[in-house]
Amino acid sequence: MAWDHHRVSTRWTVAAVVVALLGGACAGGDERSTATSPEPTGTVAPSPPASPPSTPAPEGPPADQATLAELAGVRVRLTEVATVDRPVAMAVRPGHDPLFVAERGGRVMVIDGGEVRPEPLLEVETTTDGERGLLGLAFSPGGDRLYVSYTDAEGDSRVEEYQMGEGAAEMVPGEPRTLLHVAQPFSNHNGGHVAVGPDGLLYVGLGDGGGAGDPRGNAQETETLLGSILRIDPLAQQGDAPYGIPGDNPFADGGGRGEIYVYGLRNPWRFSFDPATDDLWIADVGQNAVEEVNRLPAASAAGANMGWPALEGSRPFEGDPPPDAVPPVYEYNHDEGFSVTGGFVYRGERIPGLRGAYVFGDLGTARLWALGTDENGGLGRHDLGVGVEEGTLASFGEDADGELYVLSLAGSVLRLDPA
Repeated sequence: MAWDHHRVSTRWTVAAVVVALLGGACAGGDERSTATSPEPTGTVAPSPPASPPSTPAPEGPPADQATLAELAGVRVRLTEVATVDRPVAMAVRPGHDPLFVAERGGRVMVIDGGEVRPEPLLEVETTTDGERGLLGLAFSPGGDRLYVSYTDAEGDSRVEEYQMGEGAAEMVPGEPRTLLHVAQPFSNHNGGHVAVGPDGLLYVGLGDGGGAGDPRGNAQETETLLGSILRIDPLAQQGDAPYGIPGDNPFADGGGRGEIYVYGLRNPWRFSFDPATDDLWIADVGQNAVEEVNRLPAASAAGANMGWPALEGSRPFEGDPPPDAVPPVYEYNHDEGFSVTGGFVYRGERIPGLRGAYVFGDLGTARLWALGTDENGGLGRHDLGVGVEEGTLASFGEDADGELYVLSLAGSVLRLDPA
C-alpha cells in the first residue's frame, strides 16, 4: 500500500515512527501500515530537498502539459472539508454532488454539503493487518453501480459490485456481486485501487503479492493476476466468470491471463487517467531505493511491461531486464521520500496555472508535488508548498469538475484551492 516503507534514512525517523504507530511492523524493511490517527491536519509540512534533475518523458510530453515555469507561479492552499477515520480512497457518483470516501477500517462514508452523514453507505468485513483494509472504490459511468476493493477477513483481495438507488447516496438492498477474489500470499503489496477508465471498463490494481523483492516472481508471470493492472468488463459475463475480458486486452487470445492490461508492477497503489488524453498514469511504490511515476500513452498502454523485479524504476534490481520494459517518466530516491502516492493530472478550472500538471506526493514528506515540462521537454518536479502531516498522505481524489482532494490518514479530507 502507499504506506509500504523500507530502509528509511534518519531524515524519515519521525515519519517511520508515525507509520509504525499507524498499525504495522517495520521488520524486514518491507512492511507499510496504518492505524489510529493523530489530530487532523492541513498544515504545511517541512520543505523537502531540492528537486532532482528532470527525467526525459517517452514519446514526448502529453498534450496540454503544464510547464515548470507556469508551475512556479502557482499558489495553492489546502481547505479541510471533512474528517473521517483513516480515509484511503475517494470517488464521486456521476450526476450527484456528495463525495464518497473509503475508510481503511471498512466503511464508505458520504460527505454531503461539507457534512459527513452519520451512517455509512456501506460497511465491509475486512482486516487492517499489514497493508490490508478497504482500499478502493469507484462508480460505473452511469452511477448505478458501486465497485469496492478490499481485503477480506482472510486477507485475500476482493472486488465487489453493489447496486445504487435513485437517491444520491442510496443503495439497493441485496447481496453484492463478487467480481474478483484473488488469494494474497503476504499482508503487503495488495494494491487495491479500482478505477473506471475512459472506455467505461473497470481497471483493478494488484501488487506483486508481498514479501521483499517479489520472492514468487509474480510481477513477470503473466499466468497470475498479481503484479498487474487488470481490465475487465463487469457487464459482460463470460462463461463461469462474472465479467468479460475485452477482446483488445493484450492476452485475450492467450499467452497470459486475459484480464491483464499492464504487468511488471511492484505495488501500483494509485493510478489514474488523464481526461484530456486518456493516458494512464501509474505511481509504483519502490523497494529499497527508487520511487517511480509512469505515464502510458493511451495508444500503447495495453501489454506494457513495467520491468519489476528486474528493474526498480530505471535501476537494475534482480536479474536481466526484459527488453520491452517501459521506463518511468519520473523517479526519485529515498533521500527524498520512501513511498510514492499517486494522484491525478489536474484538469480543473480553479487553478489555471496547474492545468496539465500531474499532482502527486509521497507518504514520507506528505508534500504535494507537481510534474511539469522543462525547456528540453523532460519532466521536472515542482513543490506546491503545501502538505499534510508526515507519514499520512494516503491518497488523492478528484471531483466531477476535476478539482483535487487530499486524503490524510490523520483523518482529514482536504480540497486543493487557489491561495
